[in-house]
Amino acid sequence: MSKRIEVDNLNVYYGDFLAVEGVDMTIEPRSVTALIGPSGCGKSTFIRTLNRMHEVVPGARVTGQVLMDGENLYAPGIDPVDVRRQVGMVFQRPNPFPTMSIKENVLAGIRLNNRKMSKNDADDIAEESLRGANLWKEVKDRLDKPGASLSGGQQQRLCIARAIAVKPEVLLMDEPCSALDPISTLAIEDLITELKNEYTIVIVTHNMQQASRVSDRTAFFNIAGSGLPGKLIEYDSTSVMFSNPSQKSTEDYVSGRFG
Repeated sequence: MSKRIEVDNLNVYYGDFLAVEGVDMTIEPRSVTALIGPSGCGKSTFIRTLNRMHEVVPGARVTGQVLMDGENLYAPGIDPVDVRRQVGMVFQRPNPFPTMSIKENVLAGIRLNNRKMSKNDADDIAEESLRGANLWKEVKDRLDKPGASLSGGQQQRLCIARAIAVKPEVLLMDEPCSALDPISTLAIEDLITELKNEYTIVIVTHNMQQASRVSDRTAFFNIAGSGLPGKLIEYDSTSVMFSNPSQKSTEDYVSGRFG
């Protein structure tokens, strides 16, 4: 299920503005890759190019390639909707659909793709996905209650259940814990560690401890100044990035001397 991603000389534009420049990176399957760097350096823009989510912004475009197991996600004729089905996304703030029950929230992506399901199939997928997100035990007796009735940490796990229900190969997480308390954050971090057995995971985080705890590899992005593009400065195993990075700016950032 899990896929290898190769990014080759990727440039991201919003209209004439070059937001992210010249990213080369290989993301290994069944691993967690953390993207770190100061605000505004292109981390969230970059992660959104991995499932073409940035294209919802008018005028956004890329040059270069994003290959998933050798297939260019930006090749002519590739449907962005198919890309987003393979590459799931979990956002910064939990965003369950407020009018839908917990169960219907989990199944929303599948229904959106017009897949017909029997009631038994729907029940099975909901349970499997909620178990996968470590939420089943907490909600199994109230599946018909609104998704918005859950706590923030539970809502975020519900969004993860919704993302994995459609059976993606890659999971992108854009600061998935920034709106959560420490206990909920720990639950999500434990979940990420479990999910990497099945998925390729890329996470944007501002929390250095989190990056060092959950990721196998870390990419440091930086920006030389306002109005200039974000760039990938250094990319290595997380242990190297936090103990012996090759760039001084990486060292300054991970040790908290800047940013």
